[in-house]
Amino acid sequence: MYLFKTPRLLKLLYPNLTWDIKTDSRSIFLTFDDGPIPIVTPHVLNILKQYQAKATFFCIGDNVRKHPDIFEQVKRGGHAIGNHTFNHLKGWKTDDDTYTQNFKQADDLLHTNLFRPPYGRIKRSQAARLKALNPELDIIMWDVLSGDFDMTLKPERCLKKTIKYTRPGSIVVFHDSLKAFNRLEYVLPRALGLWKSQGYTFELLPVQTL
Repeated sequence: MYLFKTPRLLKLLYPNLTWDIKTDSRSIFLTFDDGPIPIVTPHVLNILKQYQAKATFFCIGDNVRKHPDIFEQVKRGGHAIGNHTFNHLKGWKTDDDTYTQNFKQADDLLHTNLFRPPYGRIKRSQAARLKALNPELDIIMWDVLSGDFDMTLKPERCLKKTIKYTRPGSIVVFHDSLKAFNRLEYVLPRALGLWKSQGYTFELLPVQTL
């Protein structure tokens, strides 16, 4: 069970997490989780280049270790980098010491102030520990969840829902993963084309290289 649009109440309950970006411009903040991996991540980079779009990639540390050349492609494309833990840990099912260490293991490779908890699941105690490690850390959630990871979701519905809920300042989640690829390769160019025709630009989340 998941929601395409993050409810306002949830944003109010967790105000220290970043759900969207306040802006007066027609800007969208595209994000991609779970890469970098062969085939999918390069395909995403090519589509983004076609539409002059920048995005933030929340990378799994172990994938960066396995595919450093693709990670370099992401950086050379002018995209921002975020931490997504080393092993894609679900915070609610992981003890705080293990979670913190896994974050640090990824951070040794990524050196970024942006972090997205896998599955969007993080305990308050874990968030506090990570903030203690890096007071500049920005824990990024989302305003729109594309649902591209859902293998039962038809690509056409994935596109429709993503378009419906995206607004200026939305942080939109896609996944550069094999699981999501069938929907992603359909949705991404069509969404970018429509948004661009509506005057949207695609901006980076505010990132600091540490």
